[in-house]
Amino acid sequence: MYKRKEIFSIPNILGYFRILLIPFFMYTYMTAETVRDYYAPAVMVGASSITDMFDGLIARKFNMVTELGKLIDPFADKLTQGALILCFVFKYQYMRYLLALYVLKEGFMLVAGLVILHRNGNKLNGAKWFGKVSTALVYAVMFILFLHPIFFPNLDRRVVDSLIALCFFAMAATLILYVPVFVRLYRDE
Repeated sequence: MYKRKEIFSIPNILGYFRILLIPFFMYTYMTAETVRDYYAPAVMVGASSITDMFDGLIARKFNMVTELGKLIDPFADKLTQGALILCFVFKYQYMRYLLALYVLKEGFMLVAGLVILHRNGNKLNGAKWFGKVSTALVYAVMFILFLHPIFFPNLDRRVVDSLIALCFFAMAATLILYVPVFVRLYRDE
């Protein structure tokens, strides 16, 4: 079981905060009617992004890396990314394909990770570079779409569709690149 010090470490508290922000930014975004209404969810997503950056820095700099933190941080990332995509499913036609791929990719990684952990005790030790690039790209595009009503009210639909397609291909490439990683982990005794 996790110790109190680990549960309440600053990086882990930042991870909890990111998770708690999700329903608030989703609700405020999905119920926004005027340009001004989009400021609150944009600030919340910005705060989530900043805390995501700082939790890892703090954990490494002050030797606060914990096993719980290794679970909380990626869990908060996955939930936040999925929530952002879900926010746009009702607004942008092609976002549903990105959501389907996201569920497929994360589902594969979860199931493969659990199978490998059960089989031989191995686990993926942190995200690979291509996973980090894909995540950063998706966050950047989602943030642009989040700010769209505020700063880019006349953003052409083709630009939006192209950004969604870029995320789709980056996510698909990440899934394809993770398959051999998991195969190696599975075969490794």
